[in-house]
Amino acid sequence: MNIKRYQIEITRHAILQAFARGIDPDLIEQTIHKGRIEHQGKEVVRFIAKGSKRTIICVGRIKGETLTIVTIEEEN
Repeated sequence: MNIKRYQIEITRHAILQAFARGIDPDLIEQTIHKGRIEHQGKEVVRFIAKGSKRTIICVGRIKGETLTIVTIEEEN
């Protein structure tokens, strides 16, 4: 999947979730561009970046040429 062909949008909910979990915006961008990609159905996609202390998961929805990140999760 070539992520560069999509217009990336991040919802307000996702930004609030990231700030509440102490996730830096640069880490979100890095997860989207370099993380492992898992498809869930036709539209839903998860970007996963594993670090030494935690795993960042960005959940998004693809519609046309737009990728909308709807929430950001964290696993220890």
